[in-house]
Amino acid sequence: MTTPDRPPVASVNPHVVRDWADACVAGLDELRGEINDLNVFPIPDSDTGSNMLFTMRAAADAARTTPDDANLAVVTRAMADGAVSSARGNSGIILSQVLVGIADAADVLIADPDSTFNQLYSSGLRLAARGAMRAVSNPREGTVLTVIAVAAQTAAEHVGDSPADLARIVADETAEALERTPEQMPELASAGVVDAGARGFLVLTDALVGVLTGAMQRRRRYRGILTGGGEPGHSADEACASSDMDYEVMFLLDGAAGEHVATLRTRLDEIGDAVVIVGDSSGDAGERFSVHVHTNEPGLAVEAGIARGVLSDIRISCFALDEIKKQTVNDGPPPRHKRAVVAVVHGEGAAELFAEAGASVVRADDGLTPDMLADAIRATDSAHVVVMANGAMSSPDLVSVTAELRSPQRSVVSLPTLSMTQCLAALAVHDPSESPDADAYAMAEAAAGARWGSLAIADTKMMTLAGTCEVGDILGLIGSDVLVVANQQSEAATALVDLMLATGGEMVTALAGAQIADDTVAVIDEHLRRSYPGVELLVYQTGQQGDLIQVGVE
Repeated sequence: MTTPDRPPVASVNPHVVRDWADACVAGLDELRGEINDLNVFPIPDSDTGSNMLFTMRAAADAARTTPDDANLAVVTRAMADGAVSSARGNSGIILSQVLVGIADAADVLIADPDSTFNQLYSSGLRLAARGAMRAVSNPREGTVLTVIAVAAQTAAEHVGDSPADLARIVADETAEALERTPEQMPELASAGVVDAGARGFLVLTDALVGVLTGAMQRRRRYRGILTGGGEPGHSADEACASSDMDYEVMFLLDGAAGEHVATLRTRLDEIGDAVVIVGDSSGDAGERFSVHVHTNEPGLAVEAGIARGVLSDIRISCFALDEIKKQTVNDGPPPRHKRAVVAVVHGEGAAELFAEAGASVVRADDGLTPDMLADAIRATDSAHVVVMANGAMSSPDLVSVTAELRSPQRSVVSLPTLSMTQCLAALAVHDPSESPDADAYAMAEAAAGARWGSLAIADTKMMTLAGTCEVGDILGLIGSDVLVVANQQSEAATALVDLMLATGGEMVTALAGAQIADDTVAVIDEHLRRSYPGVELLVYQTGQQGDLIQVGVE
């Protein structure tokens, strides 16, 4: 029998862990709203998704601060400490324990040349399950704690599989355990939902599958389940909270001895519930603890911490005030317009083209800042705004801008377009008479279906998928991959078009930049007429300074 390929822990590329952290952030960001909507235990404050995202983002940021040559133990420890120090809410603290478990496993296994990636994952989940269970004063079945334990048990049973198969079976069993949470906790069954924290943990296990296999797991949308003969488990007015506490208190505690932490837990249990205390497990400067409690006596909770060590990053939130803020309606005048599309462009010709197509244009010839984009969105004075940054702004900044500008009177949706040709394809199907969701979906579908490429001048010598290029060579890119290297623009252009039409196409759109040679567009036209009769060519003089030309195929 052939033994599955199981790479030793020492040979596991730390970049895989960094990629996993980034994939977790992306997944939690995408599903934040869904997870928030599932949040009914211990308090229905609709913040589990947001808290897990904030915590995981801190871990991913910490991983990126480690040196490129840092080993696996250093990277995983940085993630764990970053998560513990920045954990938000009960769910964020428990998430931090998953990362602490993996870091602890890496510390132990990295010195053993015979240990494997599978042992790292299995041991990490086992330690995470134990640490998370110890962190919670009154653990309940049917929460994320139960689901982490199932994942750990599954990993232990399948440690002999290949890494990809191990990741898949753990993710699938996690999903099965998530489905069972309403059967295990009455509060979830009453509300008709699965556990929010467990749904967030499933994002983490699915992200690892995606990193190891390149194929993301597809899960149903967890909108809730039906109980009691097909009737919703609770009415809109029915309370589903299991806590009578009004405040959430969190702080970081330094300089506390182990026995002091035990007495702190006892004291917090006396004045509140949902008590979670975890340490960052680092040993050089003494252990730092992240403390969480729901209470009606926030002052006493803080005093209990002060009596046992040095406090920092104290956060107190009132559930009632948070709910009032969520329900507060903007008293300003309603938007004057129903719908708008904001398009970020480069070049004078592009600005005219997209304005004629009905977009509110933002010029990014000299760069684009979040404030510039935010001002453009506000200037539309519209109730529903679709934003296409076309690669001019990083995804985190784009998400931050659109999230900040959403309000009860304005929805903002960003489409992940990376080129002006994709944006043009989306604008072609824009229909203001459709519902906002249907219109945005159609635009996103059109943009995703538009293959795009570009020509650029190499400014450095480098190795590409098409071979080594020299400074001044003409590069043909499809997406961000260099697939053509040539000496002349016309040669690179025809080769790029051939690659893009290899899988078919009915129309080619060319956005000519300021530095494109006069005969290059004519060569493309002649090449299409000769080699691809019936394929339509549309050419626009957009005048961008970066790409010589952008090409779209539909």
